Amino acid sequence: MYAMWRLQVALCTLSVLSLSSGGESKARSCSEVRQAYNAKGFSLVNVPHQEISGEHLRVCPQGYTCCTSEMEDKLNQQSKLEFEKLVEESSHKMRTTFVSRHKKFDEFFLELLDNSEKSLNSMFTRTYGKLYMQNSEVFQDLFTELKRYYTGGNVNLEEMLNDFWSRLLERMFQLLNSQYHFTDDYLECVSKYTDQLKPFGDIPRKLKAQVTRAFIAARTFVQGLMVGREVANRVAKVNVAPACVKALTRMLYCPYCRGMPGLKPCPNYCHNVMRGCLANQADLDSEWNLFIDAMLLVADRLEGPSNIEAVIQPIDIKISDAIMTMQDNSMQVSAKVFQGCGQPKPSGIGRSVRGISDVFSGRFRPYTPEERPTTAAGTSLDRLRAVWRTMQHSVIDIKEKLKESKRFWSNLPDDICAKGKLTEPDEEQCWNSHTKGRYFPEVVKEGLTNQVNNPEVEVDITRPDTLIRQQIMALRVMTNKLKNAYNGNDIYFQDSSDEGSSSGSGSGCSDGCTTEFIFVGTEAPVIGADRSDERAAAAGKSVSCGPSVLLLTVALTLPLWAMQTQWR
Repeated sequence: MYAMWRLQVALCTLSVLSLSSGGESKARSCSEVRQAYNAKGFSLVNVPHQEISGEHLRVCPQGYTCCTSEMEDKLNQQSKLEFEKLVEESSHKMRTTFVSRHKKFDEFFLELLDNSEKSLNSMFTRTYGKLYMQNSEVFQDLFTELKRYYTGGNVNLEEMLNDFWSRLLERMFQLLNSQYHFTDDYLECVSKYTDQLKPFGDIPRKLKAQVTRAFIAARTFVQGLMVGREVANRVAKVNVAPACVKALTRMLYCPYCRGMPGLKPCPNYCHNVMRGCLANQADLDSEWNLFIDAMLLVADRLEGPSNIEAVIQPIDIKISDAIMTMQDNSMQVSAKVFQGCGQPKPSGIGRSVRGISDVFSGRFRPYTPEERPTTAAGTSLDRLRAVWRTMQHSVIDIKEKLKESKRFWSNLPDDICAKGKLTEPDEEQCWNSHTKGRYFPEVVKEGLTNQVNNPEVEVDITRPDTLIRQQIMALRVMTNKLKNAYNGNDIYFQDSSDEGSSSGSGSGCSDGCTTEFIFVGTEAPVIGADRSDERAAAAGKSVSCGPSVLLLTVALTLPLWAMQTQWR
């Protein structure tokens, strides 16, 4: 009997001790949680001082907890904001690279054109005086159209350059035949014979090939920098799905609710959460890499050698030869024009009185090295060389930055987990989604379709993100333009006044070329998901370019640097 009584006492004692121990467990302090929660900027009102029952929790593990429903909701929102910030910060360097490099390249190229135009105008005004001033709009219009093309205008380069040579022919034809009076209709007839007569020889065709390659490459490259910037900015503003927010909260803030606010997630746990949340971004990667490769191809076209005079001098000679060819063949050209367009009426003013045709009595010839200008013209040429050298360095710098951005989007989840001390390297002392300890699930591969087995984030792989698909299409369209630009071809939409007709511009595209006509603005539009029928067209036949298309651009914009004549 006594033995039975002692057994009952012992059982009661154990029961009391057990209850006492349970009471102590229930009463565990939440002071660390309160301190960490307050450090996030939240009020401590209604935040428990000791653990409470956690049946009310919807995201974090239930059981004794330091979180109320209100706290869990706030931490849920905090998780979303912090994730958005992590993506923004992780992509900041890459995004600013596109912004800054686009600005630099654009400024350099426009400065190159502006200096060329000012130098040409200054030299021609000083050398040829009133006669040049009376005909200067021919050259001014050329520069205006080149700038308009580069800045995204709907300009057909081939047609514009053909028009330049036709207008130059009209002006020279009048000067060479100043004893006649020509109506506008007659001069229009003269211009129609440009291709047939070839008054400037083969030089216009060669220069047209050079300038189209140069400007197509430059404009497409600067457009590519802007498209890269816009795509990166849009994708960086991530659309956080509810399932992702739930997984983020469980990873980042459920340790708070379990009374362990300083506990960081395990590395592999973080990788699974981030790969699930950024599954659509990773799918951008393949098209992004193709876009970067195409940008690098065009950059190679722009880089070229550093010896600018090696290109300027041949261009000067070619243009000089074109004018001399027109002068040498003036009799034959005039005779054929008179035959085709009719005999013009005499002006009633003799040649000797007007004295204009005597302008061409002397032959045009390039400067010798000793005769090259050393005053304002020489200073402008030095300025162009300095701008070009700076531009070359800029292109080299852009190429390096572009290479660094390859595989950016597929690496983004791992970069976020690796940077900013987000995870705990000790795999035994990290948060594994429910307690402190090792995380056992395998890490899933990146990309939307691979998330079907993601243990942390519920991802609907049948519903791709619409915004991401739009950016993929924008990159695909831009990559197609870049590939065509590399081969010297330009593709674009004509305006609506052309009755919907489209055409390509550039050299090197034979009848077998296949092109697709797309937007031309520097601010490339985002192609909607419903335009999935737009696909990259086959690039035209490869065309071998000269040493540097931008050097050829500089040369073209200074067409008569190396010519000297006396216009009286």
